[in-house]
Amino acid sequence: MDKHDVRRRFETSGIIAAIRVDSAEDALFAAEAVTSGGVSIIEIPLTVPEAAQVIAALGRTLPHAVVGAGGVGTVSAAKQCLDAGAQFLTSDGFQAALVEFAAQHEILAYPGALTPTEVITAWEARADFVKVVPCVQIGGEAYLGSLHRMFPQIPLIASGGVNQVNAANFIVAGAAALGIGRELVPPDAIRLRQHHRIAELARRFLGFVQAGRNHLEARRGRPPVIHE
Repeated sequence: MDKHDVRRRFETSGIIAAIRVDSAEDALFAAEAVTSGGVSIIEIPLTVPEAAQVIAALGRTLPHAVVGAGGVGTVSAAKQCLDAGAQFLTSDGFQAALVEFAAQHEILAYPGALTPTEVITAWEARADFVKVVPCVQIGGEAYLGSLHRMFPQIPLIASGGVNQVNAANFIVAGAAALGIGRELVPPDAIRLRQHHRIAELARRFLGFVQAGRNHLEARRGRPPVIHE
């Protein structure tokens, strides 16, 4: 799967599952659970123990998923993730060297940003998306909507505080996709190995994305688009 295919998967799915857990075993369990619910884009933050090995393992066990690395802070870490098979890189802030590295290696990258200046700087550095983080704490869907109106050409990913109440609203406000962590993969569901609960949450969040997109299509006077 090349970079353009990965980008299309992001645009179609609309959900990135950020697997923030305490062990490699938990990460493998959580990734399998969310994919069984239909969410096929998996972010493994580098705070997960043995993150590179987890990325490599998921590439083997979930070949139809798109697996990438989160919290990538250095080019050295990016190289390790790429060697492990990561299909995208994301960071919590904007780092020009990381975006440049991804562009050189034809891998999708989306850095974190918050202010209008950071958003446009990240986009001009050739980011594929720009992640607005932390989103809820700085104004939620209203703030993201303001950024979208300022920069309609920039695909924004809402991350940080996205939940079942506001997910559809972020899509309506202009988010191209949503990055979701604990609300999709609750710590107690991991501890209790509640596979079906996590899978059901994945289905719900996909439904919220679809509802938001349907609302936008209705606003434009078009019939709803169903993504399979």
